[in-house]
This record gives sequence, C-alpha cells and structure tokens, in this order.
Amino acid sequence: MNSVLIRNARLVNEGQQFDADLLVDHGRIVKIASSIEGENAALEIDANGQWLLPGMIDDQVHFREPGAPDKGSFYTESRAAVVGGITSFMDMPNTQPATLTLAALEDKKRRAALSSMANYGFHFGVSNDNLDTVAALNPSAVAGVKVFMGASTGNMLVDDPQVLERLFAEVPTVLLAHCEHTPSIQENQQRFAERYGDNVPAGAHPLIRDAQACFRSSSLAVELAKRFGTRLHVLHLTTAQELTLFEDKPLAQKQITAEVCLHHLLFDDRDYPRLGNLIKCNPAIKTQADRDALRLALLGNRLDVIGSDHAPHTWAEKQRPYPLAPAGLPLVQHALPALLELVADHVLPLTTLVAKTSHRVADLFAIPDRGYLREGYWADLVLIRPEPEGRAVSRQPILAQCGWTPFAERRFRHSVSTTLVSGQIAWHAESLNDSCKGLPLRFNR
Repeated sequence: MNSVLIRNARLVNEGQQFDADLLVDHGRIVKIASSIEGENAALEIDANGQWLLPGMIDDQVHFREPGAPDKGSFYTESRAAVVGGITSFMDMPNTQPATLTLAALEDKKRRAALSSMANYGFHFGVSNDNLDTVAALNPSAVAGVKVFMGASTGNMLVDDPQVLERLFAEVPTVLLAHCEHTPSIQENQQRFAERYGDNVPAGAHPLIRDAQACFRSSSLAVELAKRFGTRLHVLHLTTAQELTLFEDKPLAQKQITAEVCLHHLLFDDRDYPRLGNLIKCNPAIKTQADRDALRLALLGNRLDVIGSDHAPHTWAEKQRPYPLAPAGLPLVQHALPALLELVADHVLPLTTLVAKTSHRVADLFAIPDRGYLREGYWADLVLIRPEPEGRAVSRQPILAQCGWTPFAERRFRHSVSTTLVSGQIAWHAESLNDSCKGLPLRFNR
C-alpha cells in the first residue's frame, strides 16, 4: 500500500496536541495539515478525533530468537508488539547462542528481515572474553552494547573488575547496563532458603533482589562511566534510591541516562500475593513507594525513556515453585494501553508519555527519521481509541507465543485501533496484516 490518508486525528507530538490530517506516501509522512484535500490515497482512515501518536520505540525486548521457539520468535512477538502500539524494537543479546559475535549478530538481522512485522535493531552482548570484538564494533551496526553487571544468563555476567574497566574505557557506542549486585543477592537467597527451605514465597523476590543490590551495582556503573567518559544507559530502574544517581536535565546535556519499564510503573509488591511468579522479573518489582517515585521522576528528566523488557516464558515454567520459576514477563501486546492508564489517572501527561516512548528513544539511540510526527519522517504511527467502559484484556487473544499476560484481569481505558510500520498497515480494524515487513533501524553515529 503506497498511500494512506488519516483524517480528523488529534496529533500528539513534541509537547503539543492539535487537530490535523496526515498523509503517508511510500512509507513516509509527506504532509501534515489542518485539512488535506485532492489526494487519492489507497486507504483513507477517519480517525474521528482519536489520538495519533508516533509509534513506541521499545529499547529493550527479549524476542527469544534464536534458541527458544516455545517462548517466542521475531514473527510471534512482533505481531504482538504492533497490536500494543510498538512500531520498532531493539532486541537483547541473551539468546541461544548469545549475540557475542558478529556472525550471531548478522544471523539475528537475517532472521528479523524475514519475519518481523515491526522495525528492528539489536544490542550486542559482552562476556569476559569478547572485549576485542566489542571494542572494534562499528557503532552504526548495533543499537547498543549490553552488559550484565549482576546475575545473568549463561556466560554474559561480567564480574571481573579489570574487564569492566576496559569495557567502560573502550566501548565505542552506548553501553547499556543491567545492574544488580550478585553477592548481595546470593546472601539474601541463602537467608530465605534457611527460613523457608524449598517453599520460599514469590513475595520474597523483591527482598532477595533488593534495593541495596540494585543501588550497589548502579552506583558502580555510574562511577565507572564518569571515570572513563562512557556513554552509559542504565536499564530498568526499580528504586527511589537509584534515582539519586541521575541528573534532572535535558537528554542532549547528558552522558549518563536511565530507563524505566512499564511493569515497574504499573505493579508493586502488593501484587505478589495475587500474581506470584507471573510478575517475577529481574530486577524485581518493588514497593509502592518505589513505584510512585519512578512515576514522579518521569515528570522531569531523571528518567529518559520507557521500555518494556518483554521477556516471555511458558506458562508451565511460571507454575514451578518460586526458586525454580524463570524471571520475565510478556508485555508488548499491551504496552501502550497499559501505559495510557497513567494518563487516564492523571499521573502522566500524554505529551510526556509520547516523549518518553518515542521522541527521547529516537534521540538517545540516534535513530534518524523516526520517533516524531514530522514531514519526511518514516510513518510509524499509532491511532489510540478511547474505551469509556474499559476494554477487558481477556476479550483479545494473546498473540505472544507464551499465550499469557500478567494483565489478564485488567480493563484498559484505551486501545490501539491502527498501527502503521514504515508506512504499511500492520494492525487495523482488529486485524493483523502479515504482509507488513519491518525495516532495519539505522543509527547515525
């Protein structure tokens, strides 16, 4: 489909809301005006006042390809993502095999090109023995470089101080850090095992992977970044204490930035009795006070972007006893509807949500021509329909391969009615368009 004309929309862009029409041709936004006449578009959509947003750019997903087809693939998870208003994603390196070599990176790019409905980019992984490869990376070939400064999967935990120092000194692009202090976590695990034996409850998770474990690791990452001048991005903050490590100033003035994930904004430790392992994730969902501090920080510039950290596991795995159940939640299908609950509750202005899910992500990762509603930019667009009675999550099939969601009992007051990816209809009229193919993200570095 070469052209789409969206009429009577309420555009939300760059801190403003205004009524306009928008014309898409050959993948790009070619005109934004109060009224567009005389165009014979292949498809016209009357938005009837719906919000028109730039699509969410999710800087942190685990789509599980290659290596875990029972949990997800680029095909299944990207289909779920576009229904949730995500038009571009950046996939994490802890797959099987891990993305620790250029060959593994190229394999993932090839796989996504074949089957991803959303635009795609990839983070490169770090281990204790691939620093030569990391230091020689072409900065424009990857979204970023991911380091696990704490408990992790496989051989991707970097805990050697000399390796960390060299990494922070030589990494050629944005360094993303998962920050948890492993020795602290292990001490807490031992304490709870001595108390509960094999029956440690899921509610112990935020006490085992506690605030202090996060702060000790985050503060080390920030100290190293300051010492070596590293462009550092700390992933998925979960605590009020960690917020003190980051400056409240515009993104363009920062060398060190931070992300918060939607589940840490929407759940807290009061949800463990009801949801148990379904909200077990690393770092852990913590207290209501931490959740509220994260929400408040979004109103300023301490937190720069919102991601999902979509990390699906099978239902059977999540039914195991807490110590054996894997950490991670499937989230992309409900990403924007869930976050829009913060707007509906007057916690977050809509323009701020758009900035943190689209504008700032494009800016932070130097993604050209995406993340904004601007003439000449790629048409990554989402129409948001109000649901005055609340739309039950249970009304819609779960598209993620794992087949479940932690939001199963929720009703959302907004839904995604249409998603365009690089000018192609991906989701419209409650139907997916499997002919839509995402494009590789570019990084101007």
